[in-house]
Formats: sequence, structure tokens, C-alpha cells
Amino acid sequence: MAIPQSTIALIYDYDQTLSPSFMQDDVLFPEFGIDPEQFWRRCDTLVREQQWDGELAYMKCLLDYLQMDAVTNARLVELGSGLRYYPGVPELFDEIRSAVLRPEHHAAGVAIEHYIISSGLKALLEGSSLAGKMTAMFGCEFGEDHEGRISFPKRTISHTTKTQFLFRINKGLLNHEDDVNDHMPPELRPIPFENMIYVGDGPTDVPCFTVMKRNGGHAIAVYNPQDPSGRSFLKCYKLCAHADRVKHIAPADYRKGSHLRNLLEEMVCETADRILERRREELDTATVAAPGF
Repeated sequence: MAIPQSTIALIYDYDQTLSPSFMQDDVLFPEFGIDPEQFWRRCDTLVREQQWDGELAYMKCLLDYLQMDAVTNARLVELGSGLRYYPGVPELFDEIRSAVLRPEHHAAGVAIEHYIISSGLKALLEGSSLAGKMTAMFGCEFGEDHEGRISFPKRTISHTTKTQFLFRINKGLLNHEDDVNDHMPPELRPIPFENMIYVGDGPTDVPCFTVMKRNGGHAIAVYNPQDPSGRSFLKCYKLCAHADRVKHIAPADYRKGSHLRNLLEEMVCETADRILERRREELDTATVAAPGF
């Protein structure tokens, strides 16, 4: 038996998508006196000369620096309150519901959920002001030793493994103990891909953009309009005009009336209307008229 597929999922990358900077640059490096250029140079050396995976390389380098300060995950959560965002981000999550969903949508059970899938640190996201707005957040994690100090990478999320979490959202399997590879018929998946909108900033989001495109979802590539080099815009332009990965690019301005907000609201509105129409058709099909006299 099919289930109501009436939830719309807005899914975001974090670094340079919701924020103009990397979360490490925002709060970790200043707090612990880490030189960003030296840090990323050490990561690049591991990747280029020793063929480390990029995410494992930066997690190892973080451990090398942070273990000296006996940092715990709880401390990382505290630092998350200092994360900075693009204009309009904190207000987006509540405003889009009130701006788009009409009473008939609510009556039909249409709902909007928000998710973050990031290669950054989940602990920092958990301490941010965005945490209470999200249905779930996925990111890299550290395990802890017997004294509570971060000791080893517990989980990493690369640009390719991000797609696993799209399928978790699709199937409603948000806990890591749930096997995302379990078979589930499309009609039993709570959030079909056509009900998803993915927002990312560039080549690291290509696997997610591709999953969206192949399965009927929406995707938007955003760029930093304050980037004086123009590289932020150029990578999004190439994804749209040359690589055919996304149909839409927009400046990362989430405020009401901006190009990006207009795109998001229209995509959500069209999806909500489609869900509403489908529910009406299902009701009409299932309704049997009473016999006349």
C-alpha cells in the first residue's frame, strides 16, 4: 500500500552554500591559533604525495592540531554558535513555509523539511543556530577516547558519499544503523526525489546534482556575489552552461525577494501544488458514489 508522499525536502550543502566561508575558518582556526594556509598546505601534501582521501586528510590534520588542546566534541558544539551565514539564511527556513504553503496545502498534509549534508564537522553544525531548523544534519564526526577527547575520525562524508544521504532522506532512513541499501519500493518512500530541492556551490556537489537530475528533483548552484576573483560565479556558470549539471544558478542571497529566494519559493510552490493535485486525484479515484434512488 502506498504512503502519502506529501513532504518537500530542501537539502543544503554548507560550506560556501549557506556560508561564505569554510566552517573551520570561521571558528576553529581563530580559536586554536591555527594558520589556515599552513593547515590546508599540510592537507594538500597528504592528498597529493601520499594519496590520502581529502576528507580523511583534513580530519587527520585537525586531530594533529586539536589533540594538543584536549578538545572534545562538546567543545566543538560550543564553537558552532560562532558560524556565519549568507544574508537571509537564518530567516529562510521559517519564512518559506509561511510564504508558500496555503491552507489547502496544510489540509492535504503538505510539509517542508530542511536538511544539511556537509563534508564539514557535524559537531559544529549541531551548535549552530541552524540546528533547530533542520530535520537532520549529516557531516564528518570524531570518536572520543575514554577521557572524552576527540581521538579518531568516526565518520567522513565526501562529495561522492553525500549521495548516500539523499537516499536516506528519500527512504526515511535517517539513522546510521538503518541500512540505506535495503530495498524499498518507490511508493513506500516518504520523500520521492521529485519532492527534493538540492542547493550546492560547485564541483563537489556534482554527484548530488546528478542524482537530482536523473530522478526528477531540482538543483540550484549558488555563488558568492562578493567574490572579487569571480571564480565562485565561474564554477557555477560552467556547471550550468557547459556541464549541464544544473538548470539554475543564483547569487547566495537567501533574503526575501532575491533571485535565489524566488527560485526556491517557486520550486516549493510548484511541488506543493503537484502534491495537492495528486491527492485530489487519488481521492476522486477512491471515492465510490452512493447509489441513487
